Amino acid sequence: MTLKSVASHPREREGNLAGLLTRLDVSESALLLSAAADIALVINSDGTLSDSIFASPELPTELLASWPGKAWTEVSTVESRSKIEQMLQEAAMGLPPRWRQINHQQAGGPDLPVRYCVMKAGNGGQFLAIGRDLRQVAAVQQKLLAAEQSIEQEYSRLRHAETRYRLLMQVSSEAIVVVDSRTGRIVEANAAAANLMNKPLKRLNGAQFAAMFDGPDVARVEDLMTALRATGRADDVALTLDGSQQQAVLGATIFRQENASFYLMRLQPMAAGASGIVVSKGQAAVVNAVRDLPEAFVVTDLDRRILSANAAFLDAAQLGSEEQARGEPIDRWMGRAGVDVSVLFNSLAENGAVRQFQTVLRGQFGTTEDVEVSGVASPPANPICYGFAIRRASRRATEPDSSRRTLLRSVEDMTKLVGKVPLKDLVRETTDIIERLCIEAALQISDNNRASAADILGLSRQSLYVKLHRYGIEDKSGGDDD
Repeated sequence: MTLKSVASHPREREGNLAGLLTRLDVSESALLLSAAADIALVINSDGTLSDSIFASPELPTELLASWPGKAWTEVSTVESRSKIEQMLQEAAMGLPPRWRQINHQQAGGPDLPVRYCVMKAGNGGQFLAIGRDLRQVAAVQQKLLAAEQSIEQEYSRLRHAETRYRLLMQVSSEAIVVVDSRTGRIVEANAAAANLMNKPLKRLNGAQFAAMFDGPDVARVEDLMTALRATGRADDVALTLDGSQQQAVLGATIFRQENASFYLMRLQPMAAGASGIVVSKGQAAVVNAVRDLPEAFVVTDLDRRILSANAAFLDAAQLGSEEQARGEPIDRWMGRAGVDVSVLFNSLAENGAVRQFQTVLRGQFGTTEDVEVSGVASPPANPICYGFAIRRASRRATEPDSSRRTLLRSVEDMTKLVGKVPLKDLVRETTDIIERLCIEAALQISDNNRASAADILGLSRQSLYVKLHRYGIEDKSGGDDD
């Protein structure tokens, strides 16, 4: 058997293919080429499609069934028609075929993208178009585009976050230093820290943080960092800056970033002549005992923001650490819709102490518990703070009418405040309590239907919605409006 040499030049291969197609019937040529493509079309000399259409089962058969007898441009989108005319002209002139993408219209669906190559076939002036389905390629391109957009959005978010971080570090008046927990070296510091330590900002980066202090204080800094690594928290310490008599209070927090731990050091200068606060062993024992009390204990400032809380309060409020509570208003966890806390703080401001004040303690995840609060205002000092001891109220038998129980308890609390709080304040708070109880009763009667509850109370829906939001009972009225 003799083997004929295969033509290596593209022109020779195209000539051989064209010669083969002229010797075969057009339909046979289309059937042959459809084995290597997704679709093969036989096109008449006038540009219409013949009945000979060979397509893979993955293409929509109901769409292809309507093509015979129609012009190829008629079943294609407007922007593809000029491409079709150009491909047919080039094939009629015998020019080498080119692959072009043609989009076909689909009723009620996306366009069908197909990549075609057109060549002249037979001696009757007919053309043969073979195509490849591009839907999978388009889907991959869409996913790639969506991934690129998502990455770009993430980069933009990170750039904005970094810009805000840099700005906060620069404008902050508090000295802030970031220290690597493994090496103890300064990773980053702001201008306030450089001014406080009296060193150029460039010299701080990479320097040992403990070396910024005098000899006796180095051990304190190392103990603080050891406690942070072991327990995640450490008490503030008073230190003397290296090379000066400037006293400063050092507070620290540990955080993780990129599989590494860092310390966020905060330095606050002390007044001239001041020194670190040293407490006696007895006072330290009292502080430790308060922290370990089984009953909740919390300290707030005049703005009701929590300064410190013991472990029992964190458990009752369902918090993981004291940092989550520090700086937050106590109203977030204690009191009924802000009424109780206002009365409690007003009594403390006037009398200096409150005993067995009845209220509720709310957990972070929605639990509610009746508690009794005893509070005391600190002696005149700077800053003034309030201390509260919170314990669970005595267990009582469950009454069938919870609204009546709440009303009786609230009335009892109000009567205790007669002579301590102005009458107009008592009347206003009593009105709020009664109004809330009436709204809750109307919602209970109407099975949480807001429209029916508004009719019962003689209110418009908008007025009812405002009062629901005011008393924080939207979640209890989640029923249908109609």
